[in-house]
Amino acid sequence: MGLDVRRLLELRTWRAFDVDDEGRVLAGSDETGRVQLVELAADGTATPLPHLTGVSTAKYVKSERAVVVEHDHGGNERGQLSLLRIGEDEFEPLVHDERYLHRLMGVLPGRIVYATNRRNKVDFDILVRNLFSGAEEVVYDRGGNQSAAALSPDSRFLATTVAADQAYSTQLVLIDTMPETETDRVRELTGADEEAYNGRVAWLPDSGGLLVTSNRDREFKAVARVDLAGTWTWLVASDHHDLTGWLSPDGRKLLVLTNVDGVARLTVHDGTTGRQLDEIQLPADGWVSDPLPEPVFSPNSRYVALTFSSPTIPMDVLVVDLESAKVTQLTDTGSQLAGMVEPTHVRANGQIPCFVYGSGTSAVLFLHGGPEGQSQRRFDALVQGLAAAGHVVVVPNIRGSIGYGKSYYSADDRRKRLDSVQDLAVLHDWLPSIGVDPAKVALWGRSYGGYLVLAGLAFLPERWAAGVDIVGISSLVTFLENTSPYRRRAREREYGWLDRDRDFLEEASPLNKVDQIRAPLFVVHGANDPRVPLSEAQQLAEAVRANGVECELVVHGDEGHQMANLDNKLATYPRAIEFVTRRLA
Repeated sequence: MGLDVRRLLELRTWRAFDVDDEGRVLAGSDETGRVQLVELAADGTATPLPHLTGVSTAKYVKSERAVVVEHDHGGNERGQLSLLRIGEDEFEPLVHDERYLHRLMGVLPGRIVYATNRRNKVDFDILVRNLFSGAEEVVYDRGGNQSAAALSPDSRFLATTVAADQAYSTQLVLIDTMPETETDRVRELTGADEEAYNGRVAWLPDSGGLLVTSNRDREFKAVARVDLAGTWTWLVASDHHDLTGWLSPDGRKLLVLTNVDGVARLTVHDGTTGRQLDEIQLPADGWVSDPLPEPVFSPNSRYVALTFSSPTIPMDVLVVDLESAKVTQLTDTGSQLAGMVEPTHVRANGQIPCFVYGSGTSAVLFLHGGPEGQSQRRFDALVQGLAAAGHVVVVPNIRGSIGYGKSYYSADDRRKRLDSVQDLAVLHDWLPSIGVDPAKVALWGRSYGGYLVLAGLAFLPERWAAGVDIVGISSLVTFLENTSPYRRRAREREYGWLDRDRDFLEEASPLNKVDQIRAPLFVVHGANDPRVPLSEAQQLAEAVRANGVECELVVHGDEGHQMANLDNKLATYPRAIEFVTRRLA
């Protein structure tokens, strides 16, 4: 073995949450083993802020030295909101009720915008809270799950995107906070039944319209301007790649990310015409934004803070000065460890995009979650650890992955679910062309990737030597029955509805084919997982063991859907890699 996976797991990472007018960045650092808040000066000097467990995001309060933080407990994802005045030692509770989820949607001078499911645990309402008086106003309570919300500069309108009826689709809705009549309060700028993603909503400075990233009536996402009457104008678009746009607060500059096979290309455009002005030179071919924190502008529109990663750069904070397009790297995680592997990019069998790490005669298919996810050109300690253990690591984007157009990501929806499992067979049959012994192939995945691991072992049992399932779904039926109520509504549109698709959900559930599983399994789950319940792992392990197949189950009582604690990673992932290596030997 080359690189030590424990050393890879211990590498420090940074992420940018916000940036102020002085170029200071509110960042997250995991040096302590959990993400903690740190303020980075313009020269990179780091000042730790008081400790807070379970930080997921944080924003500066405009016009004062304070921050609002969203945080949870033990990975349960029930976000709570707290305020810290920089220079003080204690956080002040803002919105705290551990029974419910609270999502920070925006921070304005003296106010915050947040979403909560405390009304019925399913639907999310959007509220504006005064930071001084504590007074709250409900501005949206029409139901649904919101992924974005933005209050107009004049405070008259709220724009939000609500989960629509179609998979990976969101409806763009405008709420008038001062309507002439109640019937004028809500305007639907897109239909609830449209198959379209709408997101990254930003207001024009005059409150006269929005900038939206959307694939409405398009194959690929593009950047559009939408006026209050619902007229759409496309500003920046491509016929071959997904684009994502972020508008500066003054409306003059538009930052555009072009997704080129999981590699980010950043350009700056005129916010009014869409004309390209500059190209941002990133440190390497890598990725910014999802699933990392999104790019964020300073209030004066001069700076953009980015979180950047590449296969050999764990995660760094960059600041772009938009006046000169100069990029300043405030952290340097790439210098921590030498010897990491750069991947090659291929199309397996001419059709499935893949990143391929390392060389050898054994292979691990490393499957992303989602399903609406994408494997991108960024750092993953486990991928590097598996490659260091002597395996070829193939990181594919099978059908259902985003980044390749609407037709590709919708090709696994509902009753087409098992078509994506057949992509695993295509990958397996292609591996000998790069020197892999087809008898020495394992599956590794987390969340929906964990479902694919189990489905591959159950529906294609003769192809695999081992599987590692991390917080995966073993039965689509029991998953939907037992997941959090708000999650069930969101996930049924992708997998199928229990009341009308139960027959297929049963057919596509690995648990119902568990007698076909022959390969040994290593299963990891968090006891506090609100998305995929622990029972999914427990029922699988019990059924597999009853058939005489090896199944090691590791449960962490202080984890949720994400493995957040370094101690747990160090206790679990080296064992998982040793398990795979032993089975592929």
